[in-house]
Amino acid sequence: MTTLMATVIPEAERGEVSQLKVIHSEWIKLRSLRSTLFTLLAAVVAMIGLGYLFSYFTADRWAHLPADERLHFDPTMVSMRGFFLAQLAVGVLGVLVVSGEYATGMIRASLSAVPRRLPVLWAKALVFGAVTWVLMTIAALIAFLVGQAALSSQHLGTSLGATGVLRAVLGAGLYLTGVGLIGVALGALIRNTAGGIATLFGVLLVLPVLAEALPSSWYDAINKYLPSTAGQGIIHLHADPNTLSPWTGFAVFCLYAVLALAGAAVALKRRDA
Repeated sequence: MTTLMATVIPEAERGEVSQLKVIHSEWIKLRSLRSTLFTLLAAVVAMIGLGYLFSYFTADRWAHLPADERLHFDPTMVSMRGFFLAQLAVGVLGVLVVSGEYATGMIRASLSAVPRRLPVLWAKALVFGAVTWVLMTIAALIAFLVGQAALSSQHLGTSLGATGVLRAVLGAGLYLTGVGLIGVALGALIRNTAGGIATLFGVLLVLPVLAEALPSSWYDAINKYLPSTAGQGIIHLHADPNTLSPWTGFAVFCLYAVLALAGAAVALKRRDA
């Protein structure tokens, strides 16, 4: 136990436990895990690589696209298409940030070093959220630039200065950060990697599909408040009339993340490690 605690908080920094020390400890743990590097790299590659590929192939077959598809073409969204896959990588890593410690037993050392418990959850959420936001925002900007470069061969590109474009590009980073925080919360709530990932995928991917089976009046009323629908609105330039406005939808999405983290905090205080 002593050895494990020493890996959580360096000897020179042990003593009075502060939130800053816990944050520093969580940063050390996050960057020292090989799975963190590979998973975040996968998210970045998905964001940039798919954004470029979708843009390139759209430009290549532009002359053969149906007139209706060309009429509703959104160059920004095409270059952001990689976020669909990136959200899975970010969400999975968010779950693993917490559930991985339960699987290895490392959580006992973390909670022994920080008996009040909640600073550990806040530190995990803050560190992972900050890392995700920085990397995914940079990836979104690069994806946009390389995507527009590919579309420029057919003069289809747009610029960051166009109405709503900067919001959509930065919004991709914000949305993916929210997904990661929900993953952290589910990891703390469920404490099982497979269960947390399955729940996350169910919330993001399965619920919208199930909603499509509802009568159209019910679907229009419910779908816009689903986490993925509400959150992804910030990335779309042209909102569906049956969905919330971009920032209102993102606020609803953030509320889901806050509620999930609050539930995780209650569970962490009440359960044994």
